[in-house]
Amino acid sequence: MSTKISSHPSHDFINPAPFEPKVFTDPAQAVDALTALYERNTSFLIDAFKGLAQGGELAGRYRACYPQVSIETNSFGHVDSRLSYGHVTAPGVYTTTVTRPKLFRHYLKEQLELLMRNHGVPVTVSESTTPIPLHFAFPEGAHIEASAATVLTDMPLRDVFDTPDLNTTDDLIANGEYDQVPGQPAPLAPFTAQRIDYSLARLSHYTATSAEHFQNFVLFTNYQFYIDEFAAWARELMANGGDGYTAFVEPGNIITHAGSSSNEAPVRLPQMPAYHLKKKGHAGITLVNIGVGPSNAKTITDHIAVLRPHAWLMVGHCAGLRNSQRLGDYVLAHAYMREDHVLDDDLPVWVPIPALAEVQQALEDAVEEITGLEGFELKRIMRTGTVATIDNRNWELRDQRGPVKRLSQARAIALDMESATIAANGFRFRVPYGTLLCVSDKPLHGELKLPGMATEFYRTQVRQHLKIGIRAVQKMAAMPKETLHSRKLRSFYETAFQ
Repeated sequence: MSTKISSHPSHDFINPAPFEPKVFTDPAQAVDALTALYERNTSFLIDAFKGLAQGGELAGRYRACYPQVSIETNSFGHVDSRLSYGHVTAPGVYTTTVTRPKLFRHYLKEQLELLMRNHGVPVTVSESTTPIPLHFAFPEGAHIEASAATVLTDMPLRDVFDTPDLNTTDDLIANGEYDQVPGQPAPLAPFTAQRIDYSLARLSHYTATSAEHFQNFVLFTNYQFYIDEFAAWARELMANGGDGYTAFVEPGNIITHAGSSSNEAPVRLPQMPAYHLKKKGHAGITLVNIGVGPSNAKTITDHIAVLRPHAWLMVGHCAGLRNSQRLGDYVLAHAYMREDHVLDDDLPVWVPIPALAEVQQALEDAVEEITGLEGFELKRIMRTGTVATIDNRNWELRDQRGPVKRLSQARAIALDMESATIAANGFRFRVPYGTLLCVSDKPLHGELKLPGMATEFYRTQVRQHLKIGIRAVQKMAAMPKETLHSRKLRSFYETAFQ
């Protein structure tokens, strides 16, 4: 049914009732207030759209805004300098818009509690001036444009509701490019509400799983073999009671709970399918098959970053560059040579990407534990050094003199198409990162990745490599969060939220 329109809508906005700012000294109560305000405002937009769909008369433009949380401090007072987050560096007013507070409840409570404790100030919950786009007010899976075609037959949707605005959806804060306006509040968090909503929608699109299922520890791989092994292990784990994990989620949001089994399979896999082995407090493991190439690696990490995971690791295959390496050997990246180019505009190649001690130690300890080798014996199967990431999968077909010279000068020991991108985006978004690769070919030494050569390798190595990645994640999950989130990732002027 089309909407009754007597004339073009006026420029007057139809808004929810004004919200009086409220001050809180309890972080849980502050998050409750953010949740209530967010749900009120999104319900207002949804109800308005549904009213028009039912034939209601259009009287103006509908607008509701995101909630926001703010603090104000007048002191340069010293805080615990061991923390990499949870404090501001100078007096002033700091604020951030908030979306999906139910999804981020634990995160918001933790961040606000640290601020209150470190600065001895309350927080203020209020209504921002940033409109909520209609698309982001609806739950996942809603097809707003298709519905609007039958509701608004005579005018564009954006004449009646706010729609996503890419002019205000950016990474200026995270990139360190935000220009502070004198007299205006400074950012409290690395991402704005609309930037987060944009990524939550893309996550569902690319991985075919809801954001609520993502865990705080993420493994990325570039081969389906790892997914097959992970899924088989997780299903067996669920059937045997879970061993501390509560559910296993596959693309299409197919959920198998601990103590049960499921043979249901996704009808169609998305571009980058995600699998989630869930644990209370999002302390489980997410595994994503990002496919091949730095573009995919950047795309998925751009979006997962808004969930503020505690760490992400790359566990995939690579080309070994040294004659002393064998197929199946491991490579622990201590440095990265970036020739992926997808992040050049956001993070210049002259920015060093440091190895993070806590992540490196967890990975090395996991290799020792799973393989049974340690100390000097471990060098038989693992090398540490520079991993080069390139954007041309068929680089072997070009004149090799240039690439080989650069790889040699960089002391590179392995080459792939994703690892440096994932590490660089971890650095950029302050997400602890690491890389453990497995040598699957040696193109400079005549051992190419061909199906007949790879069969035995895949059969014997993927399971062990995946076990190492899982064990490394479990070791990091056992670390105090404040230890894992390294101060190495903080710039001169940082947001208080992790």
